[in-house]
Amino acid sequence: MPSPASRRRDLFEIVVGYLLILVVIWSPHLTQHWLYWVGFAFIIGSSLLRRDLLARSGLGLRGVLPSLWIVIAALMLAAFAVMAARNLGTYHPLYSPPPFLIHVSGYVIWAFLQQFILQGYVLLRLLRLGLSPRRAVVVAAVMFTCAHIPNPVLMPLTLVWGTISCVLFLRYRNLYTLGLAHGILGICIAVTVPNAIQHHMRVGLGYIDYHPHHARHIEQRPS
Repeated sequence: MPSPASRRRDLFEIVVGYLLILVVIWSPHLTQHWLYWVGFAFIIGSSLLRRDLLARSGLGLRGVLPSLWIVIAALMLAAFAVMAARNLGTYHPLYSPPPFLIHVSGYVIWAFLQQFILQGYVLLRLLRLGLSPRRAVVVAAVMFTCAHIPNPVLMPLTLVWGTISCVLFLRYRNLYTLGLAHGILGICIAVTVPNAIQHHMRVGLGYIDYHPHHARHIEQRPS
């Protein structure tokens, strides 16, 4: 059972880490880059100090093989969505500054980092605060969804995926398959939903400031 001091520290790290994420999301493009690294440094630094970056946070090899079906399911769902989008006429090439493979691999890494923040950072701390697994999953999923405001495509999808991925994490305790599945599904959304709706997968101020004629000159990580 965590001590009261440990619980206070968990609460502090969740609040500060999440506020830093929101500040990044709602900051102008010119200041986002350095604010991103401030938030990243806080989350990784506080995790290292708490020794959370091993098996408990899903970064070990535990659960890799049993959870591979998640990646297969994501591939199947993405293939079905692409076929449906082709029939509906909504399929389009992936918005990607060259080189294409570096952009895709970069997004998969970003998807993995999001899963680490969601499960390895937030969910584990919510559990240590004394929340039941069910309540911790709901709170973490809602926080994940709120970080995607006001994107009307990503908000409902992240609520569903945030809930499912947290449940799967508690079962398999592995982030690699979840991160890869997140990357596959994110790229699927990017090519099957019109850019006019999902605004190149942007969130926060980036979604509001999106302009199709200027998008090619501005690169921002999708969510």
